[in-house]
Amino acid sequence: MGATHDSGSVRLAELVATLSLAADLGLGQPMEHCMRQTVIGLRLADLIGLEEEHRIATYYLGLMRHAYCHADATEQAKWFGDDINFKAAASELADLNAAQMVSLFLRQVASTGTGIDRARRVATFPLSGNKLFATFLMTHSALAAQFAERVELPEAVQTAILEGFEQWDGKGEPNHVAGEELSPAARLVTLASAVEVYGRTRGVEAAREMARRQRGRQFEPALVDLFDANAAEVLDEIGAAGSWDAVLAAEPGLSRQIGGEQLDEALEAMADLVDLKSPQFAGHSRGVAKLVEAAGRVSGLPEEELIALRRAALLQDLGRLGVSNAIWDKPGPLSEADRERVRLHPYLTDRMLAGVPALARSRELAARHHERIDGSGYPRGVAAAALSPADRLLASADCYHAMTEPRAHRAAMAPDEAANALRAEAKAGRLDGAAVDAVLKAAGHKAPARREWPAGLTAREVEVLGLLARGLSNKEIAGRLTVTPKTASNHVEHVYLKLGVSTRAAATLFATEQGLVGSFEPA
Repeated sequence: MGATHDSGSVRLAELVATLSLAADLGLGQPMEHCMRQTVIGLRLADLIGLEEEHRIATYYLGLMRHAYCHADATEQAKWFGDDINFKAAASELADLNAAQMVSLFLRQVASTGTGIDRARRVATFPLSGNKLFATFLMTHSALAAQFAERVELPEAVQTAILEGFEQWDGKGEPNHVAGEELSPAARLVTLASAVEVYGRTRGVEAAREMARRQRGRQFEPALVDLFDANAAEVLDEIGAAGSWDAVLAAEPGLSRQIGGEQLDEALEAMADLVDLKSPQFAGHSRGVAKLVEAAGRVSGLPEEELIALRRAALLQDLGRLGVSNAIWDKPGPLSEADRERVRLHPYLTDRMLAGVPALARSRELAARHHERIDGSGYPRGVAAAALSPADRLLASADCYHAMTEPRAHRAAMAPDEAANALRAEAKAGRLDGAAVDAVLKAAGHKAPARREWPAGLTAREVEVLGLLARGLSNKEIAGRLTVTPKTASNHVEHVYLKLGVSTRAAATLFATEQGLVGSFEPA
């Protein structure tokens, strides 16, 4: 049995930690990389006795430094092919000198596309590469700081995020802030990020050597000396310390809870972040959220289910960040390997939201937005019996909205064309007919001529009649259809009135005679 509905408030740290998991995927790093770098930053902060204001900034910068590193993934993919593989390779740049960095970038530039494409990129990259990277880093830090402002994180956090890619020697981006002018949190997390990668992939001694090589360049000399003297302690049991529960428990100071409209605004900000993955996705999550909420009202869903549906639509594509834009932006057919990566993204969404219990129902719905009632969907291939009315509405709304947007392999469909295509999906048995009708009505389409049911029953009343004939009480019918008991009772009364009966037995006999049970099974 799934969660009934979302409840209560959510810790802001839970939402930010969720974004950190999405950033890990986009960086080509193992899950919890950002959380481990946060712990390393906090351990160094403790060694220098950093005041609480800057410990809070260190915590949130550690989790959010890379939150928007997918914002220009389309541009990265044009230059480097697989944007995620490129960022994975670039994660070790702290150990490279300038010549080695240029060599790495040119290898990436020359690794994809036709011979003519490679030659063009190799020829133009030396002229545009530095400006390109400066633009990337400026975008990442500015958007992350804007998100921090939207969710009302303190000014010290916003400042630290703006300086997240600066260096001690002033050669960072975007404003070349140097030395003591850098916020303490920016100094700590810049070192912590590189230390996490080196410590995990090469060991403690390699991390110490890397830090010493960058002493006075990327990293503050005093911090390097402190880490060098305490490396074993700083990296001790970092895997366990960087786990979800441990990182949430380590949050300094704030522990803010948000709910209601404030939570919805934070989730909208997260949705906007996700939709930056590719220009073709711009506004998708917000659009689906509005559409599915309206369709849910058409269907008579209770308010708590409408809230969960809207939030699920905002969160459903978090997992997209774990799939390269070399796939999302591919203009031609996807390979089988590409399709397997695409099929994973709802599963990744599910895993990223696993630690936010107050959003359990939204998580459940989000994980199933690509499932289909005939079992042909993904990632789990579940079929009608396991899909609630809300699941069916979200699948239909997401499908319709995507049809009306441009994709790399096709132009956007006109609304009527999309409506016909959605109805065809229902006719083929992949989408639920009632859900499709509700979505199209919410989107402003007139309902097509429907099958005429006996006694003037509607499709929903036939569904209620089938459940009634199977012995379900009004309360059980409400639970099965995810409507209020009062709505279910109204449906039953309308069925009795149309059939001219007053008992379940008489209604069951009518249903049997008309082939509405046995040959027809309500979903």
